[in-house]
Amino acid sequence: MADYFVHNTARVDEGAQIGKDTKIWHFSHIMSGARIGECCSIGQNVNIASTAIVGNGVKIQNNISIYDSIIIEDDVFCGPSCVFTNVINPRAFIERKTEYKNTLVKKGASIGANATIVCGITLGEYCFIGAGAVVTKDVPAYALMVGVPAKQKDWVSREGEILDNTLICPSTGEKYEIINNQLYPKS
Repeated sequence: MADYFVHNTARVDEGAQIGKDTKIWHFSHIMSGARIGECCSIGQNVNIASTAIVGNGVKIQNNISIYDSIIIEDDVFCGPSCVFTNVINPRAFIERKTEYKNTLVKKGASIGANATIVCGITLGEYCFIGAGAVVTKDVPAYALMVGVPAKQKDWVSREGEILDNTLICPSTGEKYEIINNQLYPKS
């Protein structure tokens, strides 16, 4: 007996690896070879391809495709209808399956609804991608990215709170520091 939940309209192909306490909802398809960690929530109409990797505690909202060559680390939030790509220059009449670009979404990142993540980049730990943003380049850890193309607007804490000049999280009091244009929690 499986130790995860699959809605009766969802399909999990033989050979997919699903972690304990994960929930897979309506009309989703998990392909053979896909790896999904524990305690994940896979929303309605989600497709996870055969070489995709999804960590523990990930929330993938409705209407998202996680294509081959995409790795999502632990505790990532993917907002409704966000878009991942895996080929930089797709053409219907040219097969480019050998040209997939790797995309890495690091621990704790959040991607807003309808954001687009162009392939071949890394989203840093705990970064926050605003709704509708189009991300075309690597994103630093803790960066708040908005717009088309996405540009850094601010820094955010692990809690997702925008940091002011004090670099202290208003929710937790956690302190941060900037070293070489990168934000780090203070030890």
